[in-house]
Amino acid sequence: MAKVGVITFLHNDNYGSSLQAYALQRTIRDMGHDCEHLDYLPDSREKIRNMLHSGNDMKLILDGIRKRSVKAGQQGARVKSSAIPAFYEKCMQLSSVCHNQAELQAAAEKYDVLVCGSDQIWNPVWLNPAYFLTFAPEGKRKIAYAASLGISRLPAEAKIQKIRKWTEGFDAVSVREKEGAALLKKMTGLEAEVMPDPVCLLSREEWAEAAASAPEGEPYLLCYFIGENDAYWDQVRHLELQTGLRVLVMPVTAGSYQSGFQLLDGAGPEEFLGAVKNAAMLCTDSFHGLAFGTIFGVKTELIRRYREDDPESKNSRVDHFRRLTAEKGMDEIRREGREWLEKAIGGDSSSACDLLPESADSDRSSSLRSE
Repeated sequence: MAKVGVITFLHNDNYGSSLQAYALQRTIRDMGHDCEHLDYLPDSREKIRNMLHSGNDMKLILDGIRKRSVKAGQQGARVKSSAIPAFYEKCMQLSSVCHNQAELQAAAEKYDVLVCGSDQIWNPVWLNPAYFLTFAPEGKRKIAYAASLGISRLPAEAKIQKIRKWTEGFDAVSVREKEGAALLKKMTGLEAEVMPDPVCLLSREEWAEAAASAPEGEPYLLCYFIGENDAYWDQVRHLELQTGLRVLVMPVTAGSYQSGFQLLDGAGPEEFLGAVKNAAMLCTDSFHGLAFGTIFGVKTELIRRYREDDPESKNSRVDHFRRLTAEKGMDEIRREGREWLEKAIGGDSSSACDLLPESADSDRSSSLRSE
């Protein structure tokens, strides 16, 4: 049995992020390992330092201000924000809070294996070295499980150089999308395998057990949008007329709060699961919305959040997921992901990533890279 520490996004008030973290920890624990998440909550100094060091765009600050303004103006958003850490306390094991890389490094001493993943932790738009396990103490095994780059085009050269440096020394690497694997190969030479998002590692029955009861009332069309786009609501009104279903909105953005439809406000992760599971139909622009709609067998209308010519488009996430589920059943997807993860944590890296033949002078980093 190994003691495993995992790092991913925990504090962005997002159902998908919290549930994929839960699924990965539960899966690793089901394999017999002791597992907890590193509770990384960077302070202001850490955020500024990372933005300058990683070369991230200042518009990320504006995005943060926009999200905080929604929370400040909506009681339900504040209730939801409190419900997610309550879910962690109930269902997961977290380390003490780490505000910076030094605290992460100190906390990581007690683990045998460190895992980064999943979600868009390797997206070049918001690079952060912590999610590449750069804080790992010497000699710790490092694994990337289904890390998502979220994009389908190469980023700027300065960011490529950082990604190349930060991906050195991993014992096993997998990414979430085929497009991400191709980009990683171009940027670093790494031959990463493609593994499913952690939410796919649990069965429909396991997710149903975690779900809250259905929202009260008549059958409903559930709407869950991460993006802010007035055109979404034109599509919702069209579906309302087409299906005759009442519309129930899980609000995230200012526009969703002002949509005029009935709101399922202040819901936590378990209520989110219950709402998706029991929907007559789901309309979403969210990757994890699509994933859970698929897991629960709910008819899902996917709205593409990004224009195809947008250099920061993250449509590759949903495109890959749709191809994957069309080619394979969920049982096979789950089996492949669990087998890869178990072998990687157990140290069987010859089955966990595409390695070169070992030689006397090879080390971990060189064995992960193509010639």
